[in-house]
Amino acid sequence: MTLRSQLRRVFEQEDINFLLTNRIPRRLATQFMGWFSQIEQPLVRDISIALWRYFSDLDLADARRTKFRSVHDCFTRELKDGARPIDDDPHILVSPCDAVVGASGAIAETRLFQIKGFPYTLEDLFCADGAGDAHHNGRYVTLRLTSSMYHRFHAPHDCHVDQVSYISGDTWNVNPIALRRIEKLFCKNERALLRTELLASGHVVTLVPVAAILVAGIRLHFLDVPLDARHRGKVMRCDATFRKGEEMGWFQHGSTILVFAPDGFSLCDNVREGATIRMGQPLMRLP
Repeated sequence: MTLRSQLRRVFEQEDINFLLTNRIPRRLATQFMGWFSQIEQPLVRDISIALWRYFSDLDLADARRTKFRSVHDCFTRELKDGARPIDDDPHILVSPCDAVVGASGAIAETRLFQIKGFPYTLEDLFCADGAGDAHHNGRYVTLRLTSSMYHRFHAPHDCHVDQVSYISGDTWNVNPIALRRIEKLFCKNERALLRTELLASGHVVTLVPVAAILVAGIRLHFLDVPLDARHRGKVMRCDATFRKGEEMGWFQHGSTILVFAPDGFSLCDNVREGATIRMGQPLMRLP
């Protein structure tokens, strides 16, 4: 067994992974990474990206550029044209990002799961009674972005965004190890609520990017400020229209996107826990 394999096995042990990624000053570590990742000194950049590639499955073959100014520049890389074909079936809602599929399925009134045995409610997540009414008995999918994945997210359908809410919170890791240990984890972490209305049908689909440790913020093309701790609790009105597959924004690093749809939507056959899905592939079918 190689040294790389041995080290990865150590870091993948549940207790060690949880301690290293959660039992540290999470906010301070996140702020530090936000600063460190933007250092443009060539030696710091090259060593950091080399270590990142050594310990992960980072693949830059589909990146538009292979030379980067900083680690942050590599994290938020764009893709080559055509690298992610978009399913053009008007009855299909596509994945907004590259991800590993987590918990998914039917919402029981407003109750759903972050992982088997760990429920939460839409009211807990949205921090307002009635805010999740559009998804009562609807469908949901948890999409987890690993550190090596493409970190930009796109419109799941032709849609209009009229409101973004940013909710303050913690920065727990959002990997399965933490989800098995921290109840209502998504409801504790900082997150944004993007309310979108599908242009053709009028259905409301909500995207919830959830921040995590080392995620320094969320950027949206239609807002002129980054969504981070400085904007806690803000509700921002907006008027942005997107075509299916059009880029909406990006994580400064990586995390999770929760997708909520109304009653009548159904999950596509390729959506199953543990499966890898790419942006533009089928996620849900419209009624």
